Amino acid sequence: MSDRLPPLTALRAFEAAARHMSFAKAAEELHVTPAALSFQIKSLEDHLGTPVFRRLNRAVELTEAGRALAPGVADGFQTLNSAWRSAQRMANETTLMVTAGPAFTAKWLAPRFFEFVRAHPDIDLRFSATLHNLDFGRDEVDVAIRFGHDKQDPGLWSLPLEQEWVMPVMLPEMAERFPTPASLRDATLIHDDSINFLNPKGDWATWFRLMDLDIDATHGPRFTGADHAVDAALAGAGVVLGRRALVVKDLKEGRLVAPFPQAIGLQARFRFLCREGEENRPHIAAFRQWILDEVAKLASVTQALTITPIEDIPLP
Repeated sequence: MSDRLPPLTALRAFEAAARHMSFAKAAEELHVTPAALSFQIKSLEDHLGTPVFRRLNRAVELTEAGRALAPGVADGFQTLNSAWRSAQRMANETTLMVTAGPAFTAKWLAPRFFEFVRAHPDIDLRFSATLHNLDFGRDEVDVAIRFGHDKQDPGLWSLPLEQEWVMPVMLPEMAERFPTPASLRDATLIHDDSINFLNPKGDWATWFRLMDLDIDATHGPRFTGADHAVDAALAGAGVVLGRRALVVKDLKEGRLVAPFPQAIGLQARFRFLCREGEENRPHIAAFRQWILDEVAKLASVTQALTITPIEDIPLP
């Protein structure tokens, strides 16, 4: 038995056969004949000095040595594949994979990204709209935009974006029907339940406490997607407690209005994330600067607001 590792082709054949528990399926995956795959595994067994499979009638099973070998070989190929993808990504400055939640993608990225494409025609943008935390290595993600509390994510570079607030927004014509905060007692209140994980909550009940109003805030339609809640307000279905990032463009362009300047400053905000050490790669740095420029364009919308930090609002 040699201390040298067997050929990589033999290990690859073993890994595929152990994963499928089938020589035929492994051969199909590796685009070789079953005889060729069997030869590679026999070569590995000769190198090891003991069988790694028991050949049964129309089936195979791992021997004790095979069971000891399989997890490490599988992990080794996974690490190798991940390293290869990382090297490919480092050499690729023309494709930028961005992941963000569905609401941020729909309300922030989608209406604006043509500006980035126009300024950077050499960069091919790709989006994944999901609330799942994708793996930067496995899922080949370059940039993630995530909402939550500021925190240190091991291995990630983080840039907090603009402070987030919530405040009542509605159609301009609806503002005529509800001229005062107290008049919202008769309005249809639209609820964005996507931020109910925050503690304390930035919800209608909290905003009415800020205004020192005793109004029942339990009624009205509820949405688990913030973009759907905003869309309902744009359709005239009621008044939504809109989040800055998702309504600021509509406010700037007059589709929605915020007749009451009192806003609740949330403890959470959106963050720009990438892998540590990659923040200055040209296409990532260009995308980051574009986001900061877009945020700055709409900064004037918040100048007339009175933003009260949520921790300063009395609890019920």
